Amino acid sequence: MGKMIATRDGFGDGIIELAKKDDRVFVIDCDISKSCKTKKFSALFPERHINVGIAEQNAATFAAGLATMGKIPFVSTYAVFGSMRMCEQVRTSICYPHLNVKIACSHGGLTPGNDGVTHQAIEDMGIYRSIPGMTVVMPADYNATMKLVDRAAAYDGPVYLRFTRDPIPVFYGEDEAFEIGKGKLIKEGRDISIIAIGDMLHQALEAADKLEKAGVSVELIDMHTLKPLDTELVEKTLNKTGKVITVEDHNILNGLGSAVADVVAEKGAGVLRKVGLRDRFAESGDYYKLLEKYEMDSAQILKMAAEIL
Repeated sequence: MGKMIATRDGFGDGIIELAKKDDRVFVIDCDISKSCKTKKFSALFPERHINVGIAEQNAATFAAGLATMGKIPFVSTYAVFGSMRMCEQVRTSICYPHLNVKIACSHGGLTPGNDGVTHQAIEDMGIYRSIPGMTVVMPADYNATMKLVDRAAAYDGPVYLRFTRDPIPVFYGEDEAFEIGKGKLIKEGRDISIIAIGDMLHQALEAADKLEKAGVSVELIDMHTLKPLDTELVEKTLNKTGKVITVEDHNILNGLGSAVADVVAEKGAGVLRKVGLRDRFAESGDYYKLLEKYEMDSAQILKMAAEIL
């Protein structure tokens, strides 16, 4: 693994690169451009940066209006507000008419650890997974974010993009290719499958390395797109190992674990375990210490692997 960079920085840099080549790209900011890394965008493209203030519902409907004019608006805010405070507007004014709006949110999961429960988005991907027509994406590192922001702009329809506040390791190279709706097979294995999303890929990588040193053959997948889920890849790995652990920085209800569980249930075969926040609120604290306390780190992945192997 390389240096540590928050994926919100990938969004800030990626949206600038997008705007340089496409004058339809706009940023709708909710008065937190410094935290969401759109301040440089506002300086470079002031006519395409609209700050609506702390008014997320207005941001969603403003973006919907821009989309009807052929623009590609990115609403930029924190994940907890971008998913819940403006949920009705996204559902009715963006998803129902299938408008080309992107909801780009920093502070996903427990990465805003010290900000406490009010800023920890643990339900957001599940909320948007349940809305018809919405695509849900969480990149695993800076370079994946750069590519997936670009892919989201080219993707027809509403997309929810989720980023981290805290720095996480850079795993992918700059030239790595990504496709929305297609997971990435990181390692091939025979004994057990680990499917991770977003920042939790790094916990999964750590656990996979330890398992392989112990003689366990691990298949590791980065499922950066929660919806549409790459069911073909899930079925393929399930057929191969018969044992799956999902790993997410999210409530285990209605997130990655639930999406994969649907596939396992429909197939009627295989064993599944979920690593994530177990239907509770966390507390204020250091991100990595919170992962350890709430059994969301590599140690918990190893524990679950031992149970099902």
